[in-house]
Amino acid sequence: MKIPQIRLDSTNAQIGLQTKNAVNHIEQPKADLSIEQPKAELSIQTTRSKLTIDQTQARADVDLKSVFRRTEESAQRGYQDLLEGIARRAQQGNELMKIENKGNPIANQAIQNGHKPMKEFGLKFIPSAGSVKINYEPAQVEIDWEPQKPIIDVTVNKPIYDYEPGKVDVYLERKNDLKISFEMVDIKA
Repeated sequence: MKIPQIRLDSTNAQIGLQTKNAVNHIEQPKADLSIEQPKAELSIQTTRSKLTIDQTQARADVDLKSVFRRTEESAQRGYQDLLEGIARRAQQGNELMKIENKGNPIANQAIQNGHKPMKEFGLKFIPSAGSVKINYEPAQVEIDWEPQKPIIDVTVNKPIYDYEPGKVDVYLERKNDLKISFEMVDIKA
């Protein structure tokens, strides 16, 4: 059996564009610039540092004492010996006053008064540690400054600007087309 069949062939329309780009030209001349920096005002004031070294005690430790210190020490030692002698005599007088109690105070006091006490042995560092006194006062520094502002002179130059506008032309490059045809097709049933 033959059935008619319709065939359609179409061609789309096509638009053509022709463009001319815009031309943009910008030139920026450099600015005229002048900068001047005045010097800052600066003043510096210092106080001297002070170092004091006191070696009086170290000199005394190696027996290099001043006359005034020797006199003072001798007077102090004499006064201390006086007090010790008074205390010893008072104690011995009390012992003799109570002679009726047991013991032999006269013989004991004779031994005590007849023999000097044993000297103690000891190790001593000369001069003693910390006998030299050092005092240091650091220097004081005062710095005053006054900055000066810069002198800036700027002249701005305007840009040089040139512009050509672009252009677009639109045209029909190909027309649309439709072809219709008939054909008999054989279909087997």
